[in-house]
Amino acid sequence: MKKVVIGFLALSNFCVSLLAQDQDSVRVQILDEVVVSDSRFALKREYSGKTVIKISAEEIAQNQGRSVAELINSKSGIEINGSRSVAGQNLGYFIRGGNNRQVLVIIDGIQVNDPSQIANDFDLRLLDLNTIANIEIIKGSASTLYGNAAATAVISITTKNASKEKVALSVNSVVGTNASQNEDNKTLSNFNNAINLNGTIDKLTYLVGFATQYTDGLSAASGVNTEKDPFSRLNTNMKIEYKFSEALDLKVFGSFDKIKNDIDGFPAPLFQFADTNDESISEQLRFAVAPTYTYENGSISINASMTSIDRETKSDFPSVFESKGYSLDIFNKYVFADKLYTIVGFNYQQNETLFAEEVSYTNSDPYANFVYVSDFGLNLNVGARLNNHSEYGSQFTYNFNPSYSFDLGKGYGKFLASYSTSFIAPSLFQLFDGTFGNPDLQAEDNRTLEGGFEWNLGKTLRVSGLYFNRNETNTVIFTTIDPVNFISQYTNAEGDAKIQGAELEVASELISGLQLSANYTFTQLKEGNRVRLPKHRANANLNYQFSDKTNATLTYQYVGSREDTDFSTFQNVELDAYSLIDLYIGHRFKNNKLKLFVNITNIFNEDYQEIIGYSTRGRNYNLGLNINL
Repeated sequence: MKKVVIGFLALSNFCVSLLAQDQDSVRVQILDEVVVSDSRFALKREYSGKTVIKISAEEIAQNQGRSVAELINSKSGIEINGSRSVAGQNLGYFIRGGNNRQVLVIIDGIQVNDPSQIANDFDLRLLDLNTIANIEIIKGSASTLYGNAAATAVISITTKNASKEKVALSVNSVVGTNASQNEDNKTLSNFNNAINLNGTIDKLTYLVGFATQYTDGLSAASGVNTEKDPFSRLNTNMKIEYKFSEALDLKVFGSFDKIKNDIDGFPAPLFQFADTNDESISEQLRFAVAPTYTYENGSISINASMTSIDRETKSDFPSVFESKGYSLDIFNKYVFADKLYTIVGFNYQQNETLFAEEVSYTNSDPYANFVYVSDFGLNLNVGARLNNHSEYGSQFTYNFNPSYSFDLGKGYGKFLASYSTSFIAPSLFQLFDGTFGNPDLQAEDNRTLEGGFEWNLGKTLRVSGLYFNRNETNTVIFTTIDPVNFISQYTNAEGDAKIQGAELEVASELISGLQLSANYTFTQLKEGNRVRLPKHRANANLNYQFSDKTNATLTYQYVGSREDTDFSTFQNVELDAYSLIDLYIGHRFKNNKLKLFVNITNIFNEDYQEIIGYSTRGRNYNLGLNINL
């Protein structure tokens, strides 16, 4: 394995050296890439005070057969634990030393979450990658724009739009294996299918999608003679837009998502992780409306949504949760002379969950954000929000994010810095669950300091580096308060948690058709306790376009050693570092209406652990096709 890693890195170094020796031979093309998430305006990347990650439609097409979590997990500063295990494995979002409760997911501008979850987070397993047009990720605090929980990252997902044709049809199908490292007899166990009908009729655009996934062949618990734990997912989604006039536009969204999977658990009386016949079922219904009125230099928008979630776990400790979430975001955007971009709004959220009785809390937050773009390179992003929480009263958060960009002839350079604060309320589960809840919990306060640079020459070369420093106060932790009687509860940590780190990214077209992108993340826990958080992470991606019809992508991922808790001894142990290499090859046929692709994951069948006692996927194969009519 070490020889493979060294060889891969040597190839990358050789390509970079080749680029340095013959810079003028590379076709320079400056990309006016636009980012939205960090300001909610469509601004050129050079005006952004953040190193926003953008996953394009092209990159999504080159990663078909993967899950949404697997794709996001290849980016700098992000570790989605569980994305390499059995398909039904719970996902842990470890971003900049944080956890699920500090990551906010947005779909088509609408905040999504599950009030019944321990961390009040959104389950990325519910989504089908085929429905997504692009993804933007802001790392660091964005609470002034997005509110409670947006402390370490915002993952903003935009679903596909309808075709300009009256009727268009898209079909996607993937079949493959799903086996651990020690299984030689691989059978077809992974099936993904999706169909999408869409089009435009006069002022109306419509899109209706249906997708399914069934995955078997792998047990959640590692070991011999374990039973398989199948996972199934059903997705239906609808997106309708009607333009009443050039000024007035209305979008309506609807979706129903269901996942069902066998799980392994901690049966009585030993309460140790074992191969069991447990089962988990989750259903989520979402509906949203988003009218927008556009006037000279500005617009008024309303994003209103309702989410209903039912979850059930069948085990020695059965549970049933019913929850609802309501969200209303009203905001006015106005641009002064193409220099000052302003947004003023009001955000209301209500979360409800049925435990022994129904409990709820609300947020009522006025907010404002301003982006100034000067003629001499100075850009400034500042904002403030007043969080009014029904349990915790008023909390003030703010953001100060200056940047300075300068012309490089064939591109631009940029220096950036930011200081921001965040407010994270405990979830309804952490507050009110009859077994583990603690109504005396205090809310978390986070502050984040960042500083970095970006050097962008378009396809020729883009390099960015960033240092971050986070401080958490009143971190919510799960603590055993009576080990004799196995009594545990959510409490606030006594001391602050302090995390610092650095992120480095590089992207380049080495020679015509050959693109390299790579990133490295260093995360250091200075104070506090964290598990499953690697100190070192690295990713590399080599994509070669053989022709306008055929391309191949080789990806490499390194995850350093990290600690995890062994619940059979309640002691922390160190998990070994590991490296994974995947290969993707795709080919489009005549008129681009048919595409065939194959991918091989974990080519060298690396044996590793994400979570103590849980299995991971070995070498597997997927074959897929896309049909567009």
